Amino acid sequence: MSWGIELWDQFDNLEKHTQWGIDILEKYIKFVKERTEIELSYAKQLRNLSKKYQPKKNSKEEEEYRYTACKAFLSTLNEMNDYAGQHEVISENMTSQIIVELARYVQELKQERKSHFHDGRKAQQHIETCWKQLESSKRRFERDCKEADRAQQYFEKMDADINVTKADVEKARQQAQTRHQMAEDSKADYSSILQKFNHEQHAYYHTHIPSIFQKIQEMEERRIVRIGESVKTYAELDRQVIPIIGKCLDGIVKAAESIDPKNDSQLVVEAYKSGFEPPGDIEFEDYTQPMKRTVSDNSLSNSRGEGKSELKFGGKSKGKLWPFIKKNKLSLKLGATPEDFSNLPPEQRRKKLQQKVDELNKEIQKEMDQRDAITKMKDVYLKNPQMGDPASLDHKLAEVSQNIEKLRLETQKFEAWLAEVEGRLPARSDQARRQSGMYEAQNAPSVNNCAQDRESPDGSYTEEQSQESEVKVLATDFDDEFDDEEPLPAIGTCKALYTFEGQNEGTISVVEGETLYVIEEDKGDGWTRIRRNEDEEGYVPTSYVEVYLDKNAKGAKTYI
Repeated sequence: MSWGIELWDQFDNLEKHTQWGIDILEKYIKFVKERTEIELSYAKQLRNLSKKYQPKKNSKEEEEYRYTACKAFLSTLNEMNDYAGQHEVISENMTSQIIVELARYVQELKQERKSHFHDGRKAQQHIETCWKQLESSKRRFERDCKEADRAQQYFEKMDADINVTKADVEKARQQAQTRHQMAEDSKADYSSILQKFNHEQHAYYHTHIPSIFQKIQEMEERRIVRIGESVKTYAELDRQVIPIIGKCLDGIVKAAESIDPKNDSQLVVEAYKSGFEPPGDIEFEDYTQPMKRTVSDNSLSNSRGEGKSELKFGGKSKGKLWPFIKKNKLSLKLGATPEDFSNLPPEQRRKKLQQKVDELNKEIQKEMDQRDAITKMKDVYLKNPQMGDPASLDHKLAEVSQNIEKLRLETQKFEAWLAEVEGRLPARSDQARRQSGMYEAQNAPSVNNCAQDRESPDGSYTEEQSQESEVKVLATDFDDEFDDEEPLPAIGTCKALYTFEGQNEGTISVVEGETLYVIEEDKGDGWTRIRRNEDEEGYVPTSYVEVYLDKNAKGAKTYI
């Protein structure tokens, strides 16, 4: 089957058909291009969706992703991000392997088609020229034959007429012979051109056109094969990403299977456990004997009446912290969180302190690594002076060492508080916690704890009395703690084991190795009150000093 034989006379139709084939190819390219745009748009929307629901850094939302269910959701978001990436891969591969390649092929195809049909038209024009020559020689031969015939008839007429002179007859005879010779020459020319035309026509229909049409047929078949290959590539590019997309989906399934409700429940306990014991039974208050009524230890009047003495002598209030009272309302208004997190319940405070210790240890390790790097650089400079001056690193090395020392002191401070919470040191009383909070957080936790002391026997909180009573209790406690009218006598001495920078109100700075006077012993809150001279006194962490009490000192019994 050959177009050159079967379609020898369909030049125009073949020209239209091949142009239609190119149009089909360009239409397919446009289709793939729109598919790539859809893939890119879909991938972009998936990425935006994943980004929209990602937890914000350093926010409460980020802390929620400790739970396995939230982790599974986060894994889903990450997998969807990878899923979107595979659609971007599809778009990129289709662009490079289909659109770009086919676009280049279309340009080559157009040039090849143009060349073939140019050769076909050239052959057509040649055969048409030969045909015109044949027609012209034929008409000339016909005309000469007619002229010769008329000249012969004229000669015969003149020869038969007796009135015509011999010269006229001879002239007519010569004219007839000339015309006859012209007719013979036209006949020979016509015969020659006819033979040439038949030869050219045979070559045109049996050689030139079949060859040109065969090339056009091969070109068209290559175009069809190329479309088939592109369609196959189109499917393969989709198929290539299926395993990776399957892994993304498997990751989502694995994340779903990793959800552990028991673990999440335990995390809830760790997040919100206060560490307090449930409140005990409320004692019966007998009002039938007005003169001998016994007031309950954890009644409101007892809290008011004994609050001052308890605060003065460090006695622990018998009333428990009721876990369901709005106890932080006023403290949030009046102050910031204390440095030792004493405003938090024991369990939450332990977690915060442990977190702080871990952060400080990381900072220490970072500074130590930096110190080691500077030391190595200094050694290099010592061995190779041309590389730098070793003395130029001394200042930086001293600065890093100083930072390490500060961080270690800070770590010791928080480790002392952490040890206190975990039971390695005596537990702090509610009253002592109020003292520490008052000194370290500008009175905010003190106000908060005063509000706690006004709990009613049934665990309720009297909101109507909050503002006036809290301010009064706070002022009374503060005055009792810092009453300078009668200076407390020294009950012993102490030696500073570490340097302490007292930056909060009520504290005092000490230097390692310094000896000072003890005027108030640790009441279980982790703080000891000391005096340097008549004008300088305050609190320092008990773990920072070594105390030597004078058993015979005046007033010593008061604080033991």
